Amino acid sequence: MGKPAPQSEPSTTRPQRADPLRGLARSASGGDPQAIRELVLEVGGPILRTVRKVLGAGHPDVEDVGQEAVLSLLSALQSFRGDCSVTHFAQQVALRRALHARRHFKTRDKVGDRELDAEQADTRDVSPLHVAMSRERRRLVRSLLDDLPEPTAEALALHFMLGYTVQEIADTMDVSPNTVWSRLKLGKQALKRALGSDAEVQALLRGGSHE
Repeated sequence: MGKPAPQSEPSTTRPQRADPLRGLARSASGGDPQAIRELVLEVGGPILRTVRKVLGAGHPDVEDVGQEAVLSLLSALQSFRGDCSVTHFAQQVALRRALHARRHFKTRDKVGDRELDAEQADTRDVSPLHVAMSRERRRLVRSLLDDLPEPTAEALALHFMLGYTVQEIADTMDVSPNTVWSRLKLGKQALKRALGSDAEVQALLRGGSHE
């Protein structure tokens, strides 16, 4: 009798999800000008919305940071492994650029409540209470982003500002869901320490879950 065929090791590679932008991203990473233009058109909106949510819609540097995020995305495409969608990857790049900007722009504290007015365009079909709580939650999270460690700030912003689930954050950041849970827990603890045990704050934190 012949020896049994050796069994192959189980693959640890995550299966790639179907994504219509993946081929476009691959061509753009190779320097194809047309693919670059089409990709920027596709992800430009999500990038700009991400920057606005982190900086505030009325921040004077939103457009500049958005353009920097697009350039950063094009530079980072060769490292994209397909663990998440191209749009999520673009949003992650934009989020990191915006978080970096928050830590360095001296103008960030000069913005008033214009960002709150600009957010009303997308809330016509939502209850006023939900709108108010969502807006306040974003403001509370945004106020702590400057002081949290970058991985924690990134996970917190993805979850509370962009509405990512824990699994989506894990895929986007290329970490385990348990790591995401730990970072979110640290972020929520920081919020509670900064804002006290007010019952309204606790309700805001509970209302921010997307699991």
